[in-house]
Amino acid sequence: MAAASNRLDRFLARRLQRSLKQIRLDLVKGQVNVDNELCDDPSRLVNQFTQIDYDGLVLQNNQPIYILLHKPIGVVCATKDAQHKTVIDLIHHPQKNELHIVGRLDLNSSGLVLLTNDGRWSSALTDPKHKVNKVYEVEVEYPITEDYITAFAQGMYFEYEDHITAPALLKILSVNKAQVVLTEGKYHQIKRMFGRFRNPVLKLHRVAIGNYTLPPDLKVGEWQLL
Repeated sequence: MAAASNRLDRFLARRLQRSLKQIRLDLVKGQVNVDNELCDDPSRLVNQFTQIDYDGLVLQNNQPIYILLHKPIGVVCATKDAQHKTVIDLIHHPQKNELHIVGRLDLNSSGLVLLTNDGRWSSALTDPKHKVNKVYEVEVEYPITEDYITAFAQGMYFEYEDHITAPALLKILSVNKAQVVLTEGKYHQIKRMFGRFRNPVLKLHRVAIGNYTLPPDLKVGEWQLL
């Protein structure tokens, strides 16, 4: 969902329903401002957050939105759902319906969820090639042993996707609690990895994505602008 760049003359021609020739003449005449500065370059690249004014008329003035939410259990990471409350339902912002979710959590998981209208930002955080750390606190039914640390670090083969998981860091916090750090996010990955030990996950809570950490004073169900 990256924010696509486009040439200024093509953007104006499409928005104003005019020919490229006419638009380029308008640029030469000094009728276009880009980000509050006069622009006569038809090849100038613009995107959804570039402010563009034509002859005093504001054609585009979108602002990027970045939201951090403390997701409760029982709320679904979706923009719409017929059966459950969604993360969008928890947010009171006039542009909330323009947001998309950056790294989903399943219905029975809690913790940090990021939302934005900036596709470049979300891609930078979720694209596996960037290897952004995602940190989880996990509680399981049975004791966790040193064998888990080795298995998570080596990666596990998921037959359904024909994929070996990237190395994951597991730190034992107590008898049946661990911190897990992933750089990817396969379907129910943590639950499936513990499932290899036949050890059901009882609680899954995300505390960080990259440099964004769940604030200790942000209550369950609350959100804040970044």
